[in-house]
Amino acid sequence: MKKILSTVLVGASLLSTAQVTFAGKANLLFKTDSPSWKNIKSSAVSAYDQSGKNNVGFNVGLSAKIDLPASLFVMPEIYYTTFKNEFTVPETSTTIEAKSNRVDVPVLLGYRLLGDNLGVFIGPVASYNLSSDNQYKDFKENALKDFTLGYQFGAQVQIQKLILNARYEGAFTEDQREFINSTNNEVIRYDSRPSLFMVGIGYQL
Repeated sequence: MKKILSTVLVGASLLSTAQVTFAGKANLLFKTDSPSWKNIKSSAVSAYDQSGKNNVGFNVGLSAKIDLPASLFVMPEIYYTTFKNEFTVPETSTTIEAKSNRVDVPVLLGYRLLGDNLGVFIGPVASYNLSSDNQYKDFKENALKDFTLGYQFGAQVQIQKLILNARYEGAFTEDQREFINSTNNEVIRYDSRPSLFMVGIGYQL
């Protein structure tokens, strides 16, 4: 018990003396994986398994940077993120979309290479999908997962109050959805393990 209390007190002491800064950030998102749109149930004679079209997305949010000893820092962030993949059904020419409108919460551990001017970071990111089930003509979306977990790593450069950053995001869990045609019970499955390359800009508040 004494060891736990001592650890808590040391941690609280470090945080009380740590320098904390805040920044607003915005990023462009480039989806780098190739999702699969697969016809898994159909009365049509043709079957397909295609990748669809990735669109450039973006996110905006707030970031906190907590400086720690030994050139380390912790950077918790929160973003509103949006991107999508489009697919056109061959038989009907109906365009359906797998939209990702979500709240992302990365918690990143970083290392200062050149003071506050250059740092690298890595850590987990939790994502909650805000998208509701959508209707595309006769196709109804059935999203199977609202919560996904991934990871990020990257680097950022700070010039006075201006922040430039680049990072990669991978996923531990898949994004899987089904699009069901109400007229003929055709089912198209969307499978993706989301991966993103992000470049962005921020401003220290």
